[in-house]
Amino acid sequence: MKLAFIGDIVGKPGRDMIGQYLPRLRNEYGLDLVIANYENASHGFGLTKKNCEELLGYGIDVMTGGNHSWDKKEVFLLYRDYPLIRPINYPRKSPGEGLIKVDVLGHEVAIVNVMGHYTMPMVDNPFVIMEEVVKELQENGIKHIIVDIHAEATSEKLVMMQLLKKKVSAIFGTHTHVGTDDLAIIDGCCYVSDVGLTGCRDGVIGMQKDVPINRFLTGIGGHYDIAKKCQAIFQLVIFELDDEGRGVKAEKIKIYDNGEVSKFDARMEKY
Repeated sequence: MKLAFIGDIVGKPGRDMIGQYLPRLRNEYGLDLVIANYENASHGFGLTKKNCEELLGYGIDVMTGGNHSWDKKEVFLLYRDYPLIRPINYPRKSPGEGLIKVDVLGHEVAIVNVMGHYTMPMVDNPFVIMEEVVKELQENGIKHIIVDIHAEATSEKLVMMQLLKKKVSAIFGTHTHVGTDDLAIIDGCCYVSDVGLTGCRDGVIGMQKDVPINRFLTGIGGHYDIAKKCQAIFQLVIFELDDEGRGVKAEKIKIYDNGEVSKFDARMEKY
């Protein structure tokens, strides 16, 4: 099966890039499932119903969240009707679920969203939770397991990879908005520390640059905003899994708003 994972979609520039390029990519690559992170999709903070339906209409099948999952309160109701999940290690009484199962070409595919600890809201231990969740999925015969680890520290993402690489199909890092160049298939597990944002590339993590620059110069914060016009980028990983849920091929794709495309293949590794 051929799948795609899109990192943090940031605001209207990110949504516009999805709308412009994803339908073509689905057709060109014959994608069977597209997963994307929604937590910054509505003006940089959270997700509205309107934007949820917009992104699903462009060809996204399942969306994952993070520390901004709750920023738009209407999302509480969206979990009932749309294929959205939030980090599984939030308290159990939190709205929504942290795992979703979908059928792809006759295989049950589990998508799990988990959040790291460093600089993040208070959540349960992501490593203990994931060991338990993956064990239960395996006991139920599910071999195709895809993880979005939404975390600040690459060390947490690498530990999750080392912990689960022989048990899950793919682990994709989100949250920092800065794409990394460590895409690899490690012992059959597709891995990258951060897929990178889809949105404005000429500011700071998708936002206008003035407020973050002033914050670093003066220590005084402000409201982060997204430019109405910017130079945008679409970043995603397209990967292929065999019938046993092991990664056989992956490539990172970056598409710029002028149509320029950059690609590189995953390195095959055994640790």
